Amino acid sequence: MDIIEEMGGIIARHAPGDGMHDSAIERLVLIRSSTPTEPLHVVYDPALCLVVQGCKQAVLADRTYRYDAANFLLVTVDLPIVGCVVEASPERPYLCIALRLNLPVLAELMLDCAPPASAAAPAPTAATPGIALGETDAGLLDAVCRLLRLLDSPEDAAMLGPLAEREILYRLLRGPQGAIARHIAAADSHLRRISRAIGWIRRHFAEPISVERLAAEAAMSPSSFHEHFRAVTAMSPLQFRTRLRLMEARRLMVSEGLDAAGAGFRVGYESPSQFSRDYSRTFGLPPLRDAARLRASPQPALVA
Repeated sequence: MDIIEEMGGIIARHAPGDGMHDSAIERLVLIRSSTPTEPLHVVYDPALCLVVQGCKQAVLADRTYRYDAANFLLVTVDLPIVGCVVEASPERPYLCIALRLNLPVLAELMLDCAPPASAAAPAPTAATPGIALGETDAGLLDAVCRLLRLLDSPEDAAMLGPLAEREILYRLLRGPQGAIARHIAAADSHLRRISRAIGWIRRHFAEPISVERLAAEAAMSPSSFHEHFRAVTAMSPLQFRTRLRLMEARRLMVSEGLDAAGAGFRVGYESPSQFSRDYSRTFGLPPLRDAARLRASPQPALVA
């Protein structure tokens, strides 16, 4: 059996319905969709997203990333992304795995694994994006397939799962996006520093912030921080915070039934009119109309 078909069969068995499915293997999530989906605003965690069947599109600010069985998506920091499945049908559903990155293991492997001689790694000061596409080669597919096979033999997963996961991370370090993987694994890299600042924004997005405060969190000068933050996220720190605020306000209206003014106030807006303008600009509809539409939609939320 072709390895792609085998992987698709395993995912289909363990993800029988549309949506995201946690698996018996830590950090491994299975995703399925039997139809194309509308664009969904979500925060992607650092992860390897590898499609077995179908195709998905991820948009970060003005950058579009389209990934399928030939190309994986690597996300190295928390990013607010607009994602949609663009190729799927009941006969051939979209099937994907998301493996959240184990940064301690990635850092350990980086110390033991020299980069390929052919790989020209960016200089330590180079601005590094937080998301990238990479070609899915036979070695990576084989390692992911062996991890998936453990779903059918859970008695072996506890022992062999970490070994398969280590090989997947090794393949990433040795592959076309190895330089980016090394940047996020290195404790003092600019990408890792920006990741710390992103974590701070996620914890404090409802509070007033300044670039100087964030730069201090990243141990960088304000000008250097701003340059690297935009390179990693494709947006400014304040744009990033605004996106997080609006996504949380949307969740509060849909899941908890808050009105627009209450949701806007909860996420840090002082002006209801400013909240409504920002919301409509981002999501295409006024807050209450958008929330009502989402509550009526049966479509599951898909991240990877």
